[in-house]
Amino acid sequence: MMQMDAAFASDRAPSLMATMAKHFGHKIEVEETDTGAILHFEMGNATLGCDDKVLHLSLEAPDEDRLETLRQVVESHLMRFAHRENPRALDWNPVSG
Repeated sequence: MMQMDAAFASDRAPSLMATMAKHFGHKIEVEETDTGAILHFEMGNATLGCDDKVLHLSLEAPDEDRLETLRQVVESHLMRFAHRENPRALDWNPVSG
């Protein structure tokens, strides 16, 4: 499995996390957890968590191509939902297994 993670600073982090979980919940399985949500995409999983001011995103997929597709889907939706904050592209960090 390949993994990467990123953080998105926002005063609306809990709201953005809820919006993403609700949006994707109409299309894919979304698992609510004590700390956030896991979005189960065909190409891999995205785990969302947050504190008051930061949305944490962690992606996991079996290979680099699917991980990149997952990153594009998750990031593009976050940018759309956070458009009022003039968001910049996320800084993704690989996670070594």
